[in-house]
Amino acid sequence: MLQNMFEHKPTLSFEVFPPKKDGDFESAFQVMDALGKLSPDFISVTYGAGGSRAGKTVEIASYIQNTLGIDAVAHMTCVGSRKEDLLRIAGELKRHNISHCLALRGDRPKDMSDEQFASRDFAHANDMMDFLREHTDLHMAGACYPEKHFESFSMESDLNHLKRKQEAGAEFFISQLFFDNDYYYSFLEKAARKGITVPFCAGIMPITSAGQLGTTVTLSGSSIPKALANLIAAYGDNKEDMRKAGIDYAIRQIRDLQENGVNDIHIYAMNKPKTTAEIVAAIYR
Repeated sequence: MLQNMFEHKPTLSFEVFPPKKDGDFESAFQVMDALGKLSPDFISVTYGAGGSRAGKTVEIASYIQNTLGIDAVAHMTCVGSRKEDLLRIAGELKRHNISHCLALRGDRPKDMSDEQFASRDFAHANDMMDFLREHTDLHMAGACYPEKHFESFSMESDLNHLKRKQEAGAEFFISQLFFDNDYYYSFLEKAARKGITVPFCAGIMPITSAGQLGTTVTLSGSSIPKALANLIAAYGDNKEDMRKAGIDYAIRQIRDLQENGVNDIHIYAMNKPKTTAEIVAAIYR
């Protein structure tokens, strides 16, 4: 099981997303093949809010698990899912020999009414995890937020929710992306004082285009340190220079983490095997 792996060695993992169109599966499998050659310990697979691409998630996760022979961690969200939806997806995962999921609340779908949101089966990820632990044999990971979830009143409140996820069965945590390692070190200290003892994977996203700040990064709620802002200001208008600078920033960030005893690294690969390969080659050479 993955949770035992953390006890014996540093881990490397990636996050990928399934294709939006059925006709894109062949190219998606090629991306998985390329990432698989980098020998990650596991690959997590996302899906849209409310499980809108759950079937595609299972198909990609199955390819990772059964064709590549790499542990797959399938994302499961509960914000738009009923209990029967989760049981159906859990059954699909089991049929495809997938035993791990990343249990998330997920973002509220844009077409979800206030009434639907208020009457959802699961208010929080830990509620979903309690349900999955009782009704399935899935091994669960959880998400954590080094700078706290943007909806939380305080870091203390966020850590209390994190502790409940551990109590609900989370066997390890994958962090939201961050760009200032000091936030992560402070977060780990606070989590330890809260009695959270399961392993953490540090989530690193290489910023290879200035446009990422207006999409993924903004939605994550992660702060942008001056060093990264300066980098984008200097190279943002040059596509190739920005790509190289962003990769270098991620490499330096990971090296600093490793030098400070953080050895479980989760790269938000964004389905870009070339970028991911360059980072892996630099940090594990």
